[in-house]
Amino acid sequence: MAWKELGNLNAKQWNAIIACYLGWTLDAFDYFILIFVFPDIGQTFGVEHTPVTYAVWLTLAMRPVGAFLFGILADRFGRRPILMLDIICYSVLGFASGFVTSLAMLYFVRALFGIAMGGEWGVGASLTMETIPPSARGLISGFLQAGYPSGYLLASIVYALVFDHIGWRGMFMIGALPALLVLFVRFGVDESPAWLERKPNAKQIVLSVTRHLPLFIFVVLLMTAFNFYSHGTQDSYPAFLKLQHKFNSQIVGTITAIASIGAILGGIVFGQISQQIGRRKTIVIAALVSILVIPIWAFSQSPMTLAVGAFIMQFLVQGAWGVIPAHLNELSPAEVRGTFPGFAYQLGNFFAAANLTIQAMLADHFGGNYGISMAIISGLIGLAVAGFAGFGPQAKEVQFTGAAAAE
Repeated sequence: MAWKELGNLNAKQWNAIIACYLGWTLDAFDYFILIFVFPDIGQTFGVEHTPVTYAVWLTLAMRPVGAFLFGILADRFGRRPILMLDIICYSVLGFASGFVTSLAMLYFVRALFGIAMGGEWGVGASLTMETIPPSARGLISGFLQAGYPSGYLLASIVYALVFDHIGWRGMFMIGALPALLVLFVRFGVDESPAWLERKPNAKQIVLSVTRHLPLFIFVVLLMTAFNFYSHGTQDSYPAFLKLQHKFNSQIVGTITAIASIGAILGGIVFGQISQQIGRRKTIVIAALVSILVIPIWAFSQSPMTLAVGAFIMQFLVQGAWGVIPAHLNELSPAEVRGTFPGFAYQLGNFFAAANLTIQAMLADHFGGNYGISMAIISGLIGLAVAGFAGFGPQAKEVQFTGAAAAE
């Protein structure tokens, strides 16, 4: 679908796209706040950095639970009401993170936040992909997935501008704002036409899962590699800039904001490319080229060169990711499209959840050198992403409804 043809989407389709993009953006914003402030939380509670990273691990590890629970609810009762419920949950829990009084309480709240965070992507992606025409999936897939780096960008800007004034607790309290999005979903977004056509019952959902178990296992493996790929190039980067290069919060926030802009552009560009050359080929190209960027991204010294490396790396990493919403929804069995993509995605997150802790331990092993740690992880995982995607299935532009969504 050419860019100029986006004007053919109707108002309700655009509302679904915008709502789900913002839902994922604000969900990611709440998540990345912790990535920026975990050294400061450690200082508040008098612990080293590594114990605080367990809160990140818990957030990621609990996301499959949320993807399963909210996904099943979305397949049974509809995408729209469950999306609203999920947004309220993660907003409240993000806000509550600013009031924790111990590391144990932080673990508990972030585990609950992980459940809420895990539900948003699958429900939002299925609602959008089932609402738009097949020819729009590539570009809109990239746009939706750009919500994740958009959340990173938003967190970067807020961190650079206000962290020194409000501290880490104030950063979390800003997390209550996404709850306002529920009003837009309530009054501006319609239910998925594909779900309204089927409305699967519990028996159909269970049978669909069991029939497609080998496909589900493959997608989980693919998403494990993808989540190591994303978190391996993002989560340690603020600490890399702050602890290894001794940059202040303004420089750290600026570089990560530039990286996020690259990520947003990459998702949109490669999402559209996948509409032309296919989902698998697009992912393989982005993953292999990203390996070549590792030296400038991980071993540069000046803020300017690091910013260039971060921009290119995230353009490619999130470029590959931009294909995923369309790719997973097209591979998914129709009866469980609310559950299948999101649950597989978040199980991949579970198996990759220890990434930040692994990178911190590797960095400690190399004398505090996060650059070497990030280079090792991202290089190996880039090859794994290309391998799984290149040899896996695809179902480009498969129809979701008996009557395709209007062009």
